[in-house]
Formats: sequence, C-alpha cells, structure tokens
Amino acid sequence: MAGGMTATPLMLYNSLSRSLEPFTPLDPDNVRVYSCGPTVYNYAHIGNLRAYVFTDTLSRVLTWKGYNLTHIINITDVGHLTSDADAGDDKMEAAARAQAMSIWDIAAHYTAAFKQNLKDLNIREPSRFPLATDHIQEMIDFGVKIRANCYELDSGLYFDTSTVPDYGRLAGTREDDREGRIDPVAGKRHPQDFAIWRKSDPGENRQMEWDSPWGRGAPGWHLECSVMSQKYLGVNFDIHTGGIDHREIHHPNEIAQNQAHCHCADTPDYTGATFWMHNNFLVERSGKMSKSGGGFMTLQTLVDAGFHPLAYRMMCLQAHYRSELEFSWESLAAAQTRLKRLYLTFDELHGQLSSHAAMLNVSKLPVLEILAPQNTELTNKGVIDKLAEFDAAMSDDLNTAKALVVLEQMLGLKKTDVAPKLSAAEDMLVVLGLEFHLLLLRRSDFRIRPNNAKITEAEIETRLAERREARAVKDFARSDAIRDELTAFGVDVMDGDPLGWEWRLLL
Repeated sequence: MAGGMTATPLMLYNSLSRSLEPFTPLDPDNVRVYSCGPTVYNYAHIGNLRAYVFTDTLSRVLTWKGYNLTHIINITDVGHLTSDADAGDDKMEAAARAQAMSIWDIAAHYTAAFKQNLKDLNIREPSRFPLATDHIQEMIDFGVKIRANCYELDSGLYFDTSTVPDYGRLAGTREDDREGRIDPVAGKRHPQDFAIWRKSDPGENRQMEWDSPWGRGAPGWHLECSVMSQKYLGVNFDIHTGGIDHREIHHPNEIAQNQAHCHCADTPDYTGATFWMHNNFLVERSGKMSKSGGGFMTLQTLVDAGFHPLAYRMMCLQAHYRSELEFSWESLAAAQTRLKRLYLTFDELHGQLSSHAAMLNVSKLPVLEILAPQNTELTNKGVIDKLAEFDAAMSDDLNTAKALVVLEQMLGLKKTDVAPKLSAAEDMLVVLGLEFHLLLLRRSDFRIRPNNAKITEAEIETRLAERREARAVKDFARSDAIRDELTAFGVDVMDGDPLGWEWRLLL
C-alpha cells in the first residue's frame, strides 16, 4: 500500500490514579500480568467469569500489540473466609463439610470446573495456575519478613495498617466506608487491620492447617497473591487485575503487604504493580450476583437454557469492562443472534475464497506489522482503515463495544477483495476471542435449545421440511397448523429471518 498507518498507543485505566494512562511495559520483552483467581469451593457464577473475559481480552490486546506475555491466575484452595476480612468460616472447609468430601477433592473438582468454564468461553490458559497450598512455606517466610509491621493476638498474626502510609489509597473511599465492610475481631488495633496468619481455634478440626511461628493454622487470604505474584512475576510487574470488589479491601491489603515486604513504606507510589485494573459487576434486576443466597447462575445454567457459551462472551464484549453489565435472558438472546449473524457473514465470505491458504498468509500479524508502510500484502485501503479504527478502539482502554461495530462495518464493505477483508476479520476475531475458524462452529450451534425441551431437533427439522413443502404449494392452512403444533412445543419459527429460515426453543 502507499504509505502506512501508525498503531494507536495503548491507553489503560489505572485504578490507582483513577485515570487513563499510556501503557509502557517495565520490560519490553516480557509484559507481566497477575489476575486474582477463584476460590474453588463452588462453581463460578457468571459474574465471576466476567472478570476472566476481561482479563483474556487484555491479554489478547497485549499480544495484538506485539508483546510477549507472562500471565498468572492463582487458584485459592485455602485461606478465604466467608467474609472478605477476618471473620467467618473458611469457605473451603465449609464446602467440604457440607458435601461430606475431602477438602482436597473439593478443590480439585471445582478447579477442574473453573478451567472448563475458561475453555468453553475461549479464554486462553495463562502461563501458570499456581495453587495457594503449594506456597504455604513461602507465605510463612513472607510473614516472618514483615513481622515488624504485624502484631499477634490469640486468633492469629495481624498486619498493622498504620505502619504503611496512605493505606487504602487504591480504594479511594473514606476510612469509615472501608471500616464498615470489615467484621470486627477482638483485639485488633485498627478495624482495617487484617490477618496474615489465622490460628486454628482450640479443639477445631481443620483439614488444612500448618505449623508456623504464630501457631498451627492457615494463611490469611490476602497473603497468597503477594507471595505468588512476586515469585512468578518479580517484585515489580506491569498489571494486576481483579473484580471491582477487590479494589476495596483485598488489593489495598496486598499493596500494604508489598510495601512492608520490600521496606518501601516510605514510597507509597510503590504498590507491586504499575497498573491496577478492575472490571465492574454483572448485575441482575434483583441486585449484584452472589452465591450467598444459593441458586446462582453458572455458565452451565446458560448452556442448559439453550445458549452457546460464546453468547455470554459476546454479551460481555458489548459493554465496557468498567461499566456495570445488566444480565437478562433477552440481552443474552440478542448477543447470541448477533454472534450468529457475525458467524454467517464470516462463513459466507469464506465460501467466496478460491484459496483459503492465500488468505491465511496475511493473517495473524501483530498490528504494528499490519499497519507498517512496508507491508504490501494488505492492499485494500478500506480494510486498512478499519484495522486502524479497530486498533484505536481496543487501544482506548479495551473498548470492545466499539471494536465490534468496526468489525461488522468492515465485513460489510462493498467492492473489497475478500482475501484481505477475511484476513483482517480473523485478526479482529482473535483479539475479541471469537475466532470461529478455530472453534469449528456451525450455524446450528447458535440455536437456542434448552436441554429440557420436549421435542428433538430432528423432529423440528422434519416438521419444518413439511411446512416448507406446504408453503411451496400454497397450502397455508397446513403450514399454519404445523407452525401452531411447533409453537405448542415451544418452538419459535422465525420466518422473517433474513439469513434463512431459523427456529429457536423458547425458555
């Protein structure tokens, strides 16, 4: 092409500064990202999973920008209490008792379920999934090193938050707001002080406990992330992610530990990570999603209702990760329809290619190479312009909603060669985690088919074939009768579907 375009600098929202900042890696050869992982005492609800769609989008954009990436997602299999502070039962121990299972079996089962959720959502595996229980001695060593910032009570070892300056700056709330969310523990010097090590109560029968200088017990929840992030990413790394609820207590406590551990208490700008990034809640009309009331929605809930897992990913992508996202079955159905139309457009273009291999030769390039002046393979200016717009959207703090529109606009370009358009589309789809050609999807995968339907897909297709025959000979009475019969079984026949006759099973 004549000349070239410049990739847009990546801007990310930093919760520390409450502002967009240009992303510059500490090490240009290795961007290091840590994401708070699940506590594996139950299945992840779909609100939990939004965090990993966000993190996966971030990692894909970093790859799109040409960076090598080391990404860590921890698995919390010990230490997380039923409150976010220092009171309540251990979630893992409680789950083991409730299900009459070994706590180790509980952890293994729900860890496997979480990883399957990630696979179903086309979330790439991180570089490592470290387990908290594999790092107990390192947590004890960490606690020994920050002992001067702590004090001991009968219930355990507690971190004195007054020993680090500007504690809670990340939360950005008044001190009394933070205190109101923390359960009181007898003897704590300050309400916001938190446990480094929790001693087992006398006579308590725990499945997970270890000896430490402060008695037999288990580590506090906040300790593991400081230990594992530093072990696998170094004392300073680029980005730490989590849900917005982590911004209030868990991450400020991590920062306090990090400052104490490196003796950086007089350097409040040091937090361990350059960027702290948080996704907002997924909400229902009844309020924020939670497991506490029971009956929470999992990804399997959506699949059982007839939805493809990628429909949920699409629903997440349609909103900015920092915005609250309201869940409804209607919005999920709309996301599945949009996904299907995108797939069909993509599939139609594939059919127009004389050589799929020729198209792949110009695909999967980092954006800097795609838009470089010397790249002469992608010659269509309209496609290049859309690639630049897509890059600008994703560089604007991961604006996936705008990027989706740009992708659809590009696929709709007229008088454009198919090969460069498909090549660019594949790059965009990979960045969004919707790479259809790799996932081997079919049109039928996007039908809404609850698993409790009383009619099979084969029966539906047979009756629809009969209905088409009736309409072909203008036997509209028979056509209407078949439609009414299908409606009685919950089948919605969408005659007006411009992409071809389609149906769905109603919820």
